[in-house]
Amino acid sequence: MEIKKIVITGGPCAGKTTAMNRIQGAFTKLGYTVLFVPETATELITGGVAPWTCGTNVEYQKCQMQLQLEKERIFTQGALTMPKEKILLVCDRGALDNKAYMTQADFNEVCDYVGHSEVELRDSYDAVFHLVTCAKGAKEFYTLENNGARTETVDEASALDDRIIAAWTGHPHLRIIDNDTDFEKKMKKLLSEMSNFLGEQGPCDIKRRFLMDYPDIALLENMPNCQRVEIIQTYLISQEGEENRVRQRGVDGNYIYFQTRKRKGVRLERRLSKDAYIRLLMEADPTCRPIRKTRYCLTYKNQYFEIDVYPFWNDKAIIEIEQGEGDGFIVFPDFVKNIREITEDENYKNITLAKI
Repeated sequence: MEIKKIVITGGPCAGKTTAMNRIQGAFTKLGYTVLFVPETATELITGGVAPWTCGTNVEYQKCQMQLQLEKERIFTQGALTMPKEKILLVCDRGALDNKAYMTQADFNEVCDYVGHSEVELRDSYDAVFHLVTCAKGAKEFYTLENNGARTETVDEASALDDRIIAAWTGHPHLRIIDNDTDFEKKMKKLLSEMSNFLGEQGPCDIKRRFLMDYPDIALLENMPNCQRVEIIQTYLISQEGEENRVRQRGVDGNYIYFQTRKRKGVRLERRLSKDAYIRLLMEADPTCRPIRKTRYCLTYKNQYFEIDVYPFWNDKAIIEIEQGEGDGFIVFPDFVKNIREITEDENYKNITLAKI
């Protein structure tokens, strides 16, 4: 059995309701059993439990987070009993959406209350798909009429959309679906991105890599739309023509673990327990050193960049972006200087750097 848990999120009036209907139809046809975890905030607020009815916003957020996690646990428990090969668990918003409505200190208090770190909550989902509010780029379609819990003006919706994107920034599989096209194409792009992530169609995403000047670290660490991630990547003994590696990913002592195999253009990734990760480290390739890097995940103009800073370079870094079919030109942040594409340059691939 394979269970994939994903989040569909976005600003107010972004098309989530329509997206859920399209997901049900499209992925049922592909053989998935599709399960939906309903949006927790709407359930609570329409039922009378709201930030303005509870003692404080933090007390409300504790209720929402606890219910969110319990619903996801119950849905996962139910999924494990189903005699199905492929199950897609779709969360209408996830745990990190709550962060957009709090200060960092308040969010930390909520995390302590539920007994999970921010990294654990964020990276408990396999992928996150953010639908940009129509308040950004399609204002004429913005409305409050289809959701009784929605109260935001156009400007407030736009600002909230930015905060939600910032909350999820740092996730290894975050895709932002904007309003550069009409609504039908927006929905098609979402389904295409999901299909590509699940491996149900050819590789339409291209990871483009560029060399850049060493960035201003203080600037990055003070940007609200940027998150630091520590990565250790270890290559394992592999068969000829195969790349096999494990990765530790997280920050401040909170990590998740993955194994990735690549062979003939096919990439297979699975999440590991800490014990399984440690066992696989015993199979490390002695001809490769572990690659340590600090990754800065950055959202900019509805694009998701990853800037990798390596300890053995003090003059350059690598910036990456995934582009799908129909994506426009890359718009780099102003501080990214002396850009040179290295997507096909073998000298700058991690496996090559590991052998230096």
